[in-house]
Amino acid sequence: MSYKQRLKHIKAFIFDVDGVFTDGSILLLPNEQMCRVMNVLDGYAVVKALKEGYKIGVITGGDDPMVKHRIHYLGIEDYYPKSSDKCIDYEDFKQKYSLEDAEILTMGDDLPDMGILQRSGIATCPPNAVQEVKAIVDYISPISGGKGAVRDVIEQVLKIQGKWEIDETRSV
Repeated sequence: MSYKQRLKHIKAFIFDVDGVFTDGSILLLPNEQMCRVMNVLDGYAVVKALKEGYKIGVITGGDDPMVKHRIHYLGIEDYYPKSSDKCIDYEDFKQKYSLEDAEILTMGDDLPDMGILQRSGIATCPPNAVQEVKAIVDYISPISGGKGAVRDVIEQVLKIQGKWEIDETRSV
């Protein structure tokens, strides 16, 4: 079955943060804080998918309070910070919603994401992913992490399932 045909079966998404929701850059500020940038296009797609009933999880090795704030602001309840084994958190998410691997689309960009990418029904990555990840995924988005890669895969799923209508959504 082709990548596009498998999109019809997706009920949930799992994303990494750095390199996926962000471009992977970290700004080091003079007050010893770190800053990341996220894209509102991704935010709109996340809010839209949640409104349509899709489940979304974020599994990350980091634990930035501002990332947590943004993820929760978008309405994502399933946030797994400080993940030392992303497969454990993937299985928790899958069990929580009684999902099959074939119903989950994942997006990651680096070696710690490979386990969940190999388990999920559809594995995706942005073009800025490491070569090892690119070699195992079903789809490489033409849009970079932090620039709309999350939006790209969510929009594809919602369009193929007839759920991507234009509507008024809260600010993201």
